[in-house]
Amino acid sequence: MSPPASDKKQSGVARVLGSASAGICEIAVFHPVDTISKRLMSNQTKITSAAEFNSVIFREHAQKALGSRLLTLFPGLGYAACYKILQRVYKYGGQPFANEFLTQNFKDSYDSLFGAKTGKALLSATAGSLIGIGEVVLLPLDVLKIKRQTNPEAFKGRGFLKIMADEGFGLYRGWGWTAARNAPGSFALFGGNSFAKEYIFGLKDYSSATWTQNFVTSIFGASASLIVSAPLDVIKTRIQNKNFESKESGFTILKNMAKNEGITSFFKGLTPKLLTTGPKLVFSFALAQSLIPAFDKLLK
Repeated sequence: MSPPASDKKQSGVARVLGSASAGICEIAVFHPVDTISKRLMSNQTKITSAAEFNSVIFREHAQKALGSRLLTLFPGLGYAACYKILQRVYKYGGQPFANEFLTQNFKDSYDSLFGAKTGKALLSATAGSLIGIGEVVLLPLDVLKIKRQTNPEAFKGRGFLKIMADEGFGLYRGWGWTAARNAPGSFALFGGNSFAKEYIFGLKDYSSATWTQNFVTSIFGASASLIVSAPLDVIKTRIQNKNFESKESGFTILKNMAKNEGITSFFKGLTPKLLTTGPKLVFSFALAQSLIPAFDKLLK
């Protein structure tokens, strides 16, 4: 999304406005889809019938009318909105700054090792990876969002401030697994996007891409990101959806998954995630890449 020195730089305000707008649009359209994906990943049984699928998705509301069931797919919307908007501003708005820093200091090294075109794409990927690792600062909001979606009983009638006071740094449980997931996932997201812009469309200035080009390159980046990060994402989700008092570690979850559910369990929810989270990520990523230059022009 954000390119090296040969690319046009947008203002910080444009980056914030463009990425925040993308986050708002994403949450408005895709929150129910995200709830379904999280509940499928949290499910530890095999689904063999439509009735079981219905029970996994809608839980105790499975027998209610369709309209009532659909409304249950919007739990934790407040947490989700705060998290998603902050995450998109941080990730889509912050990656260009990291990329510019790396380009200024390491461009010659990357160019000599990988060549100018590949080096440029890898700089963007590395910047994305660093931003992805730093994303753990937003983990408490992500934890609360996931618990609202998959384990609402954990709240026990407590509000946001009460939970923050009670749980403290416990809300950062799984931060190591989150960072381990984000590093390759964000590398693949920005790297896949940049490689597609570089080698498919031959763009010298990534910010000059059309909406269609941004959409196509975002498909490459999002698909690579979801596939690479899938195993760690399942472990992260299972750590975060447990009751607050649970002390089960990520390594224990990993061992139990391998023993009881088999190696394919690490890719549980990948197909629906590619079909659901994939479009969501493509949508927001392409939108941010298109809106940031647009806001930059409007602000001048």
